Amino acid sequence: MALDGEYEPSPSQWVRDQVEEFEASNGQRANTLMDHPEWPIVVITSKGATSGKLRKNPVMRVEKDGVYAAVASKGGEPEHPSWYHNFLAHPEVELQDGAERHTYIARVAEGAERAEWWERCVAQYAPYAEYQEKTDREIPVFLLERV
Repeated sequence: MALDGEYEPSPSQWVRDQVEEFEASNGQRANTLMDHPEWPIVVITSKGATSGKLRKNPVMRVEKDGVYAAVASKGGEPEHPSWYHNFLAHPEVELQDGAERHTYIARVAEGAERAEWWERCVAQYAPYAEYQEKTDREIPVFLLERV
């Protein structure tokens, strides 16, 4: 089930460019972060918490047994990324991993589950640990489970 609504591209040029190239190539190009082959990404479409418009964000690919993690790090900034609020307001999202696109429900991981996934996320993308050190907030980890 695809999300309905008007798509509004990111105000960030690099996000717009990466999402456009990723989607145009069906996930065959622009599928890594900063052209690092060891840092694969997925593109997540969410509905804006306030606007209701569709937003698309490339996020690090962290997956286990069909469940994906989305780390709301914003590079260790003091505030959450905008998509954090979107996920809370509208937990139904669409995730594209390569050519595969499916609907998922997002929820915040907590406690031991969060700790386990956090380790997995840092193993995939070591800068997450540095981002956590830069901020006082606990960086949220969303788990996305297929509908």
